[in-house]
Amino acid sequence: MAENTIWQWTTAEFLAQSASAAPTPGGGSVSAYVGALGASMVCMVANLTVGKEKYKDVEPQVQVILAKGEKLLHDLKNGLTQDIEEFSNFMAVLKLPKDTEEQKQARSAKMQEVLVSATDTPLAIAQNCYAVLELAQELAPIGNKGAISDVGVAAYLAESALKAAMFSVDINLPQVKDSDYQEKVKAERERLFAQAEKLKNETVAVVQSRL
Repeated sequence: MAENTIWQWTTAEFLAQSASAAPTPGGGSVSAYVGALGASMVCMVANLTVGKEKYKDVEPQVQVILAKGEKLLHDLKNGLTQDIEEFSNFMAVLKLPKDTEEQKQARSAKMQEVLVSATDTPLAIAQNCYAVLELAQELAPIGNKGAISDVGVAAYLAESALKAAMFSVDINLPQVKDSDYQEKVKAERERLFAQAEKLKNETVAVVQSRL
C-alpha cells in the first residue's frame, strides 16, 4: 500500500483495511486518525464561533485556536502516514542479510535506528493529541454554546488517542538499547498521561456546565 494514497480512501475503505489481515493501518495509525477527528471537532466549534456577533469579544482568541487546530489536524494526518511508513521500514530491516558478522552488525545498527524512529512517531502523535486537549480546554469556556458538546467530544477523543498511540511506544521501547533514550521517553509518557487526564476532566466539566 502506498502511504500517500490513504487519504484518497473512503471512510468505509479505511475501516475495511484496518479490520483486514493487512498489517497497516495499525494501532498507531488508527490512534492518529482518532486524534485528527478530535482536532477536527475543535476546528468545527471554532469555525462556528468566529464571525458570530454574540462571540465577537472572543473572536481573536478563537481565531488563534482555529489556526492551531488546523495545524494539528495536518500534523496528525502526517503522523498517520508516517506510522505506516515506519512499519514498512521495520519490515525492510528484518529482510536485511545476516549471513556474516559484518552483516549482522549492520543489520543490528539499522534496527536500532528504525526502532527509535518507530517510537518517536507514535510519541509525536501522542504529543499532538495533548496539544488538541490544550486547545479544547481553551475553547470550552468561550466557544459557541450551541456546539459546545463537540468540544467535549474533542477532549475525550484526544485523550483516548493519546493513550492508544502510546501502546505503539510501549511495544517498541523495550527493544531500544539506549537507556538514556528509554528514560526520556518514559518520563514524557508519565507526564502526558497525568496532564492529559487533568485537561480532559477540566474541559469536560466546563462543557457540562454550559450544556
